Amino acid sequence: MREKPTNMDDGEPSTRWEHFSHDADMGIRGIGHTKAEAYEQAAVALMAVAVDPDLIRPHLKRSFSCEAPDDELLLVDWLNTLVFNMDQEKMLYHGFHVGIDNHHLEGTAWGEPINRQRHEPAVEVKGATYTELSVHQLPNGSWVAQCVVDV
Repeated sequence: MREKPTNMDDGEPSTRWEHFSHDADMGIRGIGHTKAEAYEQAAVALMAVAVDPDLIRPHLKRSFSCEAPDDELLLVDWLNTLVFNMDQEKMLYHGFHVGIDNHHLEGTAWGEPINRQRHEPAVEVKGATYTELSVHQLPNGSWVAQCVVDV
């Protein structure tokens, strides 16, 4: 499993992203203090499937809006909105801010156009799937947002 802590709190990662293996595809997981932070970290994990997120410069800002009947479908819609935009605009993103209210998501992403020489993309992410899809709160209060992405 590959992971990257993004905030440190008393030496423990408070928000982070992870990858987990799943057959020929890749599992992504975001963990945060809030559901919105977990969605943000899942988006970083999505980008990290293809490229090292630390190579992405946050020069351009994009705004996104999604709505779904439940948290799980909202996660898939959020990630697939990013995948669609990455494909259409040839963009990569690293910084994310998400607000969620009653299964309505307002998201902002910062990134740059893909530079194949500098970013060296490993694979193309085709989309988020319903496989291992889960958005839930852990006993310690942290939130987890995960699914498998098709590569």
